[in-house]
Amino acid sequence: MKLQKILSISTASVLTISAGVALAQFQKPEDAIKYRQSAFTVMANSFGKIGAVVKGEAPYNKDEVAKNAAIVAMMSTLPWQAFGPGTEGGKAQSDVWSDNAKFKAASEKMQLAVADLNKAAQSGDLESIKKSFGAAGATCKGCHDDFKKK
Repeated sequence: MKLQKILSISTASVLTISAGVALAQFQKPEDAIKYRQSAFTVMANSFGKIGAVVKGEAPYNKDEVAKNAAIVAMMSTLPWQAFGPGTEGGKAQSDVWSDNAKFKAASEKMQLAVADLNKAAQSGDLESIKKSFGAAGATCKGCHDDFKKK
């Protein structure tokens, strides 16, 4: 119950902040780049913690995996507003803007896979978590391969 309350408060805070950012737009392209890189960094950190459990490098703690999956799911909705026109740069390839339909489809596929991971994590079924983790990781890799500078 305590974890759920913390996640609810965190989600509300992030959504409020992101809504404010979306309304204000980004003052400079660098602001958009920092914003999206920060969102991806938080996602990667929590995803990595789940990965350590899936790989057997860390003990399985149902509550920790569920918490990290919820963070990844929430954060997966945030970076996309920072890829608008005029925000080119950072580690993003130009294809993000020149083939935006493909980029958008990849981002939506990742969000669905991460939502599935979150659902599996909330259930506590480690085998489902492992399967969903692999699928989510594949969507991340696909986007990195196609849209992130090496």
